[in-house]
Amino acid sequence: MKIIKKILVFLLVVFVIMQFFGPDKNQGELSSLDAFLAEANPPENVKMILKETCFDCHSNVTRYPWYNRITPVNYWIDGHIDHGKGELNFSKWSSYSLKRKEHKMEEVWEEVAKKKMPLASYTWTHSDANLTQEQIDIVVTWAKKIQADYKTQMKAN
Repeated sequence: MKIIKKILVFLLVVFVIMQFFGPDKNQGELSSLDAFLAEANPPENVKMILKETCFDCHSNVTRYPWYNRITPVNYWIDGHIDHGKGELNFSKWSSYSLKRKEHKMEEVWEEVAKKKMPLASYTWTHSDANLTQEQIDIVVTWAKKIQADYKTQMKAN
């Protein structure tokens, strides 16, 4: 029993020490989204959906929940953000080629239509990110239109 108590105390000390360390936060400027918003020109309802469901993991601007202050949860969240930004980063939109933008918009509507995005692990703690079928349809319709616009531009070039 003494050994179990020593192990538990040791683990508690390690856990407390871990709280002083954490990953860098993804807190860029909101203006980093301006190029995407200006080019894609989402209507206000789509813009709100993107803000509530996409930008936290797919931009350089993340709204962190209170539990992000707890290690190791903050590393888990950071991993999701890094992965999301690796797939699509709206803050880097202006650096994407026309072909890549077209492809990314296709992925946006496909992932939303299949209900793969936003991730279930995100919607567990962000209930406002649970999309209704109407919201899904709005985003899909908008993203398909933007994708078609990019295809038209590619044909013209």
